[in-house]
Amino acid sequence: MDPRADEGETFRQSVIDNAVYVDGERVDSPLSLGDAIASLRSRPRAMAWIGLYRPEEAELIKAAEEFGLHELAIEDAIVAHQRPKADRYGDTLFVVLRAAQYLDKPEKVAFGELHVFVGPDFVLTVRHSEAPDLSKVRRRMESDPDLLRQGPQAVLYAILDAVVDGYAPVVAGLQNDIDEIEVQVFGGDPAAPRRIYSLSREVIEFQRAASPLVPMLDGFIAGSPKYGVNEELQRYLRDVSDHAITVTERVAGFRQMLQDILVVNSTLVSQQQNEEMTKLTAASIAQGDEVKKISAWAAILFAPTLVGTIYGMNFDHMPELHWVLGYPVAIMLMGVVCLTLYLVFKRRDWL
Repeated sequence: MDPRADEGETFRQSVIDNAVYVDGERVDSPLSLGDAIASLRSRPRAMAWIGLYRPEEAELIKAAEEFGLHELAIEDAIVAHQRPKADRYGDTLFVVLRAAQYLDKPEKVAFGELHVFVGPDFVLTVRHSEAPDLSKVRRRMESDPDLLRQGPQAVLYAILDAVVDGYAPVVAGLQNDIDEIEVQVFGGDPAAPRRIYSLSREVIEFQRAASPLVPMLDGFIAGSPKYGVNEELQRYLRDVSDHAITVTERVAGFRQMLQDILVVNSTLVSQQQNEEMTKLTAASIAQGDEVKKISAWAAILFAPTLVGTIYGMNFDHMPELHWVLGYPVAIMLMGVVCLTLYLVFKRRDWL
């Protein structure tokens, strides 16, 4: 059975756009991979740009057979979830990019993955997420035939530029989130630590997506003479590199800011807890003072009550009951005991 028998049907399931260019102009829009290869081979100085969205494994294997792609690169494209990198297999460059998009409503960063195969006369893009929108990149390139005429390297530049430019709204969104967190922290919002942790995870993930682009672009620029990249395209790559450096510096600053905010939040929480403990301690001391006063007066009142209770038992054989001076002596005894207790408690600051 010919493996290309149903090639057109399976390829259209994931193809986003499929075009062949000559001298910067689109000359054909094949519907299948086989047609694209035939159109490419039949035209001198032609370049094919094929865009796939979440293709099946069989589709990538067919593309590998047609373009001579290395099996390790195809394996990475199938498995996805790769770190940003650039690997060269012979005359084919394999680039993995992590796009980022800031979602306003949930205030979160969504990450996408893009694999780009760049050959001498073709560019094959494999997207595993909605971002980045390569249709805008294609429209930009088609509107600038002079740039598109420079071939697959120019397409790679445009894709890199789109990915890095897409980081700018993410940086702005993260900056806004950090500003909001600062307000939460100094406002004593108990939900602030959870949001700081969540945002820190996003910043770290964003840093992992953006940081590898700087050495990657430096490598492209350094290898430009070897692979025939002209001076003008090298300038464009340097501009993308400058933007990537700016993004990575901002992201590194965000990470440090979040660490500082977390420290400040911990300090404020500790300070608040100390203040609450101080208030509780002061309340306990005040309560203890009240207990001392109550206990002291209870002891003072207990002395005459004890004497009165003893002599109120009315036993017949109590000599003091028939003593003439018994009553004044009892009163004086109660007064002396109460006064003594008062002076003792007063000296000890119980009263």
